[in-house]
Amino acid sequence: MKKTFVTKEKLEEIAAKIPTPFHIYDEAGIRRNAELVKKAFSWNPGFREYFAVKANPNPTLIKILGEYDCGCDCSSETELMLSNAMGFTGDHIMFSSNVTPDCEYALANKYNAIINLDDITHIESLEKTLGYIPKKISCRYNPGGVFKISNDIMDNPGDAKYGMTTEQIFEAFKILKSKGAEEFGIHAFLASNTVTNDYYPMLAEVLFELAVKLGKETGCHIGFINLSGGVGIPYKPDQEPNDILKIGEGVRNVYEKVLVPAGMGDVAIYSEMGRFMMGPYGALVTRAIHEKHIYKEYIGVDACAANLMRPAIYGAYHHITVAGKENEPCDHKYDVTGSLCENSDKFAIDRMLPKIDMGDLLIIHDTGAHGYSMGYNYNGKLRSAEVLLKEDGSFEMIRRAETPKDYFATIDFTEEYRKMFG
Repeated sequence: MKKTFVTKEKLEEIAAKIPTPFHIYDEAGIRRNAELVKKAFSWNPGFREYFAVKANPNPTLIKILGEYDCGCDCSSETELMLSNAMGFTGDHIMFSSNVTPDCEYALANKYNAIINLDDITHIESLEKTLGYIPKKISCRYNPGGVFKISNDIMDNPGDAKYGMTTEQIFEAFKILKSKGAEEFGIHAFLASNTVTNDYYPMLAEVLFELAVKLGKETGCHIGFINLSGGVGIPYKPDQEPNDILKIGEGVRNVYEKVLVPAGMGDVAIYSEMGRFMMGPYGALVTRAIHEKHIYKEYIGVDACAANLMRPAIYGAYHHITVAGKENEPCDHKYDVTGSLCENSDKFAIDRMLPKIDMGDLLIIHDTGAHGYSMGYNYNGKLRSAEVLLKEDGSFEMIRRAETPKDYFATIDFTEEYRKMFG
């Protein structure tokens, strides 16, 4: 059984001031985890976690991570602007994008961010935009094929649109060096949401061996290797969570086996674990407002896929707790649904839960990453508020809910409609 970080009593207190649905975040949990990640890689003096802003772009939460020397991994103009507005600049911003507009390279360069090139053809675009190649630069690598741990296929990089082939990254390093680049980085993302302590060490070995070959064959100085994301969380209650201390030690062992003997013991290790950093420390809180008895038993809640897309688009599992009924038997089978005009708008299908009464609060777990950030306005639905549960037990609204005025703000209304909608 998954434990919740907030009680029913506290949720009712919050809901009395901030109507459901809302996303709530656990400050204490976020801080504990950030400290643990820092400890796991403390053996590497240059280590830095670059939080993936796409996972949760709330400034209050990102500022908390900044207190632990985390940086920001950005993939768009607005993510760059947000990070810079929070005080992140220079080496504390990693710009990892694909199919990148020239104007976004220009903005990343303005903030002195580390630019991570997704494709060899982007070298020409970057040079044309800036008039030069930055002295510090990174390239994204895709080895192709499938990525396995033991006999288990973790993912299929060969089908992914990201990164350069082996031949291309060698050529890219040579071109970039000839154009003035002095310090190089390597980046790769080969599998998503892995719940195994072996993923990062195995990825590290691939990248460390590549780095040694690149250094020897191109003469480029490799200053950092970015293991990217992919370290996952246990969405299901019977899954064992990753042990970040074991993961860090596993990477250290490979580092000492591959890089140190090659005279590359000064290489900094970077990560961008958006899901691991924030996922378990957020939840979507919603209230049961309707029940329906037809061919199946349905519970309708006041949240919908506009608040949490993952179940609808991926069939992803998110555990559900009925607040205050944690110890009651799960002897009722429900589909838990939202109100969108899409049959995929379901948070759970055939889920065994305690009997749900109208007005009950449901806690949908693990929405701290790729939860609010993937929201949208289909059916004219408005994005919810976000709430921070502070370490001292108090709470703060860190993003208000959208209003109809927000929804209509981008439409160029006639004067008549402006009066109607304020």
